[in-house]
Amino acid sequence: MSKKRIVSGMRPTGKMHLGHLHGALLNWKELQHEYECFYFIADWHALTSEYSNPDIIKETTYEIIMDWISMGLDPEICTFFIQSEIKEHAELHLIFSMITPLPWLERNPTYKEQLREVTQRDLYTYGFLGYPVLQAADILMYKANGVPVGEDQAPHVELTREIARRFNHLYSKVFPEPDVLLTPTSKLLGIDRRKMSKSYGNAIFLTDSDQEIDRKVSQMITDPQRKRKTDPGDPAICNVFSFHEIYSEPETVKQIDGACRKAEIGCVECKRMMAASLKKGLQPIREKRRELEADISIVKQIMQEGCQRARKVASRTMEEVREAVKLP
Repeated sequence: MSKKRIVSGMRPTGKMHLGHLHGALLNWKELQHEYECFYFIADWHALTSEYSNPDIIKETTYEIIMDWISMGLDPEICTFFIQSEIKEHAELHLIFSMITPLPWLERNPTYKEQLREVTQRDLYTYGFLGYPVLQAADILMYKANGVPVGEDQAPHVELTREIARRFNHLYSKVFPEPDVLLTPTSKLLGIDRRKMSKSYGNAIFLTDSDQEIDRKVSQMITDPQRKRKTDPGDPAICNVFSFHEIYSEPETVKQIDGACRKAEIGCVECKRMMAASLKKGLQPIREKRRELEADISIVKQIMQEGCQRARKVASRTMEEVREAVKLP
């Protein structure tokens, strides 16, 4: 029995951080053994917000691929590709745009939220409103059975299902309706206790040096109720302890939990211990990345082969689509 297929992508708008690692990549790593996986660099999607600063897209495309491989995604069993290299995505997006009712896009909660929150960029563009239609083309091009996403992206997958149903109803049954595969939410917040994000300046990046990790960890907000070292702390509400639970040895986690509650350890010492555990945990990823950085041609070859595989699938899908829509 052949494996079911999943599709997911990342926008190349900056370096990968721990939020990406624990919020998506480690889940992708597990899924690669269970599904046929297509993972792509969403560079056209990046243009919806970075249209006036496209340099960042080119700068970070291969940076992200190196991070993917370094943390355990295997290009031998996954297909990696760059969205803009597969021109069929643009054609399918155009066809879908002809049948997608405007109110479907305007009611999208992510669209409304981004317009409110992202005030430093002008997002009142045709491309930004139609972002979910291009996303539907990305997913349905490969006839995905599922899409691993966080809760905030679930409405986009539901819209993809609606577009698939509408296309199948109007023409012929070409596309499956993909399921939402909810990704576990990362419990690691940024150093200021907000969601970890490059735009907030609160992220710990996979490529940070030991010195940068030490500096950022030293700035982390801990239990806000603990004013002095002699005050008992509550690890359950301490961001640093969340990192300990992932990167420190179980015995260390137990020891810190008890010592914090009894005020037997201060936050400075707790952070120092966590930084050491974090650096140790990231060491294999960083070592693999240095190998890839030493010969970027290997990464480019991987992407070339992945794009070829993706293009073959996309070409077959578009033959079916054109036939259904009565296009030559």
